[in-house]
This record gives sequence, structure tokens and C-alpha cells, in this order.
Amino acid sequence: MSDVFKALAHPVRRQVLKDLRGGPCAAGELAERFPVSKPTMSGHFNILKEAGLILSERHGTTIRYRLNVSVADEAIGWLMELVGKEESGENKGENE
Repeated sequence: MSDVFKALAHPVRRQVLKDLRGGPCAAGELAERFPVSKPTMSGHFNILKEAGLILSERHGTTIRYRLNVSVADEAIGWLMELVGKEESGENKGENE
């Protein structure tokens, strides 16, 4: 799970995930949306892939990425559980 949160820590990677909610997209098309170099974007894609947040498919010379909804849902569920415990006071006194 720590890989997921590392991946979510960077605003470019969060935006890539938002963009992929609309459906699969070619790596080059995604990269053009950001004011960073292609090698930098490749690094962001690799971090997202390692975290399992995106999946890649090669079509000839084109790589298409798509959101891995199951991993994203798991991370959201974990966060919601954490927030729910904090709001209900279940963690009160643990750090006192």
C-alpha cells in the first residue's frame, strides 16, 4: 500500500489518474498535457505502474495506459476506513 501512497504524492501522477478516469490513453498523448520532459513522464508512468494504479498495453509502437480501478478502489477504501476511525474517535488516546 505504501507504493500507492508514494505514487499519489505527486500532483502530476494524481492528474494522470484523473485523466485516465475517462478511459485509456496513449502515453504520448498523456505526456503532451504536462510541461515536463518525456523521460520525466516515463518515470511518473513507471511509479504508477509499480503501484498497480495503471496498466499498460502495447499496440505496435504505442503504449496505452488505463486506470486499474481495483487498486484505486482499495486505496480509497483504506483511506475512508482511516478517516472513519478518526472521526468516530476510535484512535483517541493512542497518541496522548
